[in-house]
Amino acid sequence: METVKSQFINDEEEDKLWSEYKKAKSPSLRETLIRKYMPLVKYVAGRVSVGLPKSMEFEDLVSFGYFGLIDAVSKYDLDKNVKFKTYAVTRIYGSIYDEMRNLDWVPRSVRQKAREIEQAINELESKLSRPATDAEVAKHMNMTEEEYQKTVLRVSATSIVSMNDPCFTGDDNERVSVESILESPASMNPDVQVEKEEIKKVIIQAINELPEKEKMVIVLYYHEDLTFKEIGKVLEVSESRISQLHSNANLHLRAKLTNFRKGIF
Repeated sequence: METVKSQFINDEEEDKLWSEYKKAKSPSLRETLIRKYMPLVKYVAGRVSVGLPKSMEFEDLVSFGYFGLIDAVSKYDLDKNVKFKTYAVTRIYGSIYDEMRNLDWVPRSVRQKAREIEQAINELESKLSRPATDAEVAKHMNMTEEEYQKTVLRVSATSIVSMNDPCFTGDDNERVSVESILESPASMNPDVQVEKEEIKKVIIQAINELPEKEKMVIVLYYHEDLTFKEIGKVLEVSESRISQLHSNANLHLRAKLTNFRKGIF
């Protein structure tokens, strides 16, 4: 699989362009930068499109992400010593998900069920002081384990959005989500590093406590940049099963963060 980095401008060209733009703030240089980084928008849109219904067109996602790229170019600070691609990814994801929320494309009944699952996991893990199993969550919700797994698959699209919900907002309205921490730890602003590091520790702990296959899905998806289809081949299961494992893992991670914010460990 082609690496993400190889799709974009090289480091030398990147540094030269940003140095020139920082000095001149030229509109033409700004447009050049936006054009150079458009493959990044398409890359993020491609990642987001996995698991979404066909009614959500890829080109719509690209247009949503384009506004995030423009915002990133306008606000990028060279002095923070963070690569633009790292900084821009969070802005692009945020822009896409904000627009998706505005469209309210996920049925309310599905959103409600996702909240109920997360609440059940939250309550159980607070009581048990350990990760709750699928069987325990199903029983808590008065479901069979099979019914629970089917429900998790139904709410898979909402888990993609929820992973980008901000779990911390720092200076300059900086968005920090579960997904951005998993994908771009280097983008964290050192001014608020301590709190973010605590959040990161909670997430890492939660990942380590996941069942082995769910842990593998999270690692392969967020760190190795594999698609659900590619992960399915690695783990020798269907793409829909990978979507289910991904959703279940995300629901557990969100519940863990909710307990963290409440001071429950």
